[in-house]
Amino acid sequence: WLRHLYVRTAQNGAALVCLVATGKNVPAEDALIGAVRTAWPDTAGIVLNVNARPGNSILGPDYRVLWGAAELEDTLCGHVFALSVPSFYQVNHPQAEVLYGKALEFAGLTGTELAVDLYCGAGTITQVLARQARHVIGGEIVPEAIRDARASARRNGVENVEFLEGDAADVAAELARRQLRPDVICVDPPRKGL
Repeated sequence: WLRHLYVRTAQNGAALVCLVATGKNVPAEDALIGAVRTAWPDTAGIVLNVNARPGNSILGPDYRVLWGAAELEDTLCGHVFALSVPSFYQVNHPQAEVLYGKALEFAGLTGTELAVDLYCGAGTITQVLARQARHVIGGEIVPEAIRDARASARRNGVENVEFLEGDAADVAAELARRQLRPDVICVDPPRKGL
């Protein structure tokens, strides 16, 4: 029944636990929730993800909150991010801050540029680039990640960003349609065919 146990932790020790299962029915659901909360008292939420498809994809399309919150809050580079299970987020917090600082340094932004952050996940790099760019557009194919990125930007008061839902080709087509030519493009991670 249980394919994967996916645990995301925040800097403060809180955790979002996702049970990736082959079906929607949870055997002994209340006992399972109690066991998780006892094992990790700082659990913020427990989410069930259903993935009955064969293959090596970890997450499936359906989510249900079993207990607590559907998102985990974490602070990175001075911004607060609310992260749902499917939103990409760097797992090594200290190294992510170093990596994002280097990305900002290499971008060489002066405040006049249009920057694009492809595969932006929860919009973390997008918001870091926004500190020194005129405007930053984040593109991501995962709808939940785009929702999380938009909410985090609002919460953090970052107004010079926007997020587009779609793969990199969709985002490029939208930029072309708007006649926008980015000065800087950031990709994390770089993808085959880029």
